[in-house]
Amino acid sequence: MIDTHCHLYDEAFDPDRDEAVGRAIAAGVETMLLPAIDSASLGRQEALASAYPQHFRQMMGLHPTSVNADYERELSIVKEKLFTSSANYVGVGEIGLDLYWDKTYLEQQREVLRRQLLWARELQLPVCLHVRKAYNELFGLLRDLNFGTYRGVMHCFGGSVQEAQRAVEMGFHIGIGGVVTFKNATLANVSTAVPLERILLETDAPYLAPVPYRGKRNESSYIPIIAAKIAELRGISTEHVATVTTASAKALFRIR
Repeated sequence: MIDTHCHLYDEAFDPDRDEAVGRAIAAGVETMLLPAIDSASLGRQEALASAYPQHFRQMMGLHPTSVNADYERELSIVKEKLFTSSANYVGVGEIGLDLYWDKTYLEQQREVLRRQLLWARELQLPVCLHVRKAYNELFGLLRDLNFGTYRGVMHCFGGSVQEAQRAVEMGFHIGIGGVVTFKNATLANVSTAVPLERILLETDAPYLAPVPYRGKRNESSYIPIIAAKIAELRGISTEHVATVTTASAKALFRIR
């Protein structure tokens, strides 16, 4: 299986990072994708990928909550990394729009996202989108760019069934993580409404751990719990979910 979105370089794993990686591999999660946040965490991300080159793949991008008055400097780092060593990255991410915490830099977030989407298209890389309380704004921006179809994933999907279906129609995959195990989660309906081939498994570790670990630190070894819940909801085997989602992740991110 593939964890298509995790932050195992986060400080939350400093006490036992190697053990957490080992648990993931032992659980059958042999590949983990590391999305970027900003320059402050980039060194940690690169160090982890270098320590386990057979198990980690990197993305490069500027996270929307890291967009502030200094965004041009941060973007210049992203651009340099992408255009001088694009072979090191399987995608551009995580990028997007986040209006949950603060709307102060909404226009800057839009500009940062627009540029990174253009770079991804130029480099023929998929995108990993972070969208929180901003689906209308995102769809409006994508419509204005008018790329036709897109390659990428809406990570940690938090929208409605209709929004998920719209994303799939535009070419996106839907990233499903531990929230699918929460009681009364809309994500449960999303996980059965979209084609299985468009679902990707993810943890977003250390955040959003699935039941029975809800409220605790998440980690990549919990991917089988997410796969099993999707299988239960769809009335199919966990093995089938694992097989299909792994094939989809390999195709989208061009992982051998």
